[in-house]
Amino acid sequence: MPLRHVRSVLAALSVLLAVPALAAEPVTIPNFWNPRARLERPEPLQTTRPVRFLTDDEYPPLHFAGPDGNPTGFAVELARAACEKLGVTCTVQARRFDTLLDALQANQGDVVAAAVPLTAALRADHRATRPYFRWPARFAVRGDKGLPVPDAKVIGEHPTGVVSGTAHEAYLRRFFHVTPKAYPDLATAEAALRRGEIEYLFGDGLALALWIGGTDAAGCCAFSGGDYLENRYFGEGIGFVTRKEDEVLARALDDALQRLWDEGKYAELYLRFFPVSPF
Repeated sequence: MPLRHVRSVLAALSVLLAVPALAAEPVTIPNFWNPRARLERPEPLQTTRPVRFLTDDEYPPLHFAGPDGNPTGFAVELARAACEKLGVTCTVQARRFDTLLDALQANQGDVVAAAVPLTAALRADHRATRPYFRWPARFAVRGDKGLPVPDAKVIGEHPTGVVSGTAHEAYLRRFFHVTPKAYPDLATAEAALRRGEIEYLFGDGLALALWIGGTDAAGCCAFSGGDYLENRYFGEGIGFVTRKEDEVLARALDDALQRLWDEGKYAELYLRFFPVSPF
């Protein structure tokens, strides 16, 4: 995330975490685990030293610096919960985002717990768990307009905004067969929605959730319709990333994530960091 956006996002997050009751609808908790497909229980993780997690502290609510300066966020606390589930000691160190994978390969850490997208290129040189978070695309609308749930016909009949040059614009053009009104950045598009210049805004669900629950939106807007999770446009999401040779560690983390979901810990952490769900 560019540094110029960090303060505004942190401000939005502080509002969300301080007043979760403002969320008008129940929080939707995503499920990335198939209840019928259980992993074979891996061999116990044997280690005599702490497992070292690497993260970044500038991308709330997934990973950011807490009030005490220490790393926190959904990805970080999920990592700590996984360590507790595995019965191992862990440390968490914050580094600049663009250095995380290099630090991992240089054996300066064992696991990356940050918003590094899962891609074929990543898997060529690393191992990764199954996704524990994805970036859904969502439609936002003004809450006072009584607009219908968006579909291709509805979007074709109402002015719809999007950020220019993004996967969201490409998706709208390809599957909704519309020419949306393109804006240079999300903040400009959000302001246009708030003013009523457009009636729908299609964009990144996480960024929109922070805006909807924050002070900039001033209660004007809400999500409408469901989430869009097309891999080719919006990616596969994120998981814990290890070195290629650390298969035992990767499998243990996968098992821990499954158990955290089964036991409700994933939901507990999700509700803590996503009072307005991007899903």
